[in-house]
Amino acid sequence: MVRLPLTPEEVERGQRLGALLRRARGERSMLDTALAARISPETLRKIETGRVATPAFPTIAAIADVLGLSLDAVWAEISGAERVVGPVDSTHRSPERLAS
Repeated sequence: MVRLPLTPEEVERGQRLGALLRRARGERSMLDTALAARISPETLRKIETGRVATPAFPTIAAIADVLGLSLDAVWAEISGAERVVGPVDSTHRSPERLAS
């Protein structure tokens, strides 16, 4: 399986995720956090440093659970720069529909 290179947005999102997890972990040791989440300390270290920018969902869910973070809060934090600005207009029509 060939893995495509990460986009700059994915790399940035991974860095935001790592920063969030480090802040949420606070004074708790990396070892204790990783063991409670049932992942290796090396995996947690790589996620926190952004070396693994796109970790598996179950891994993030386990870490978030241990740290008391909701997945909604995690997503809001890491995807903040990617949100669409302004409301979605449900009356918007594509050019094809306008022509008919």
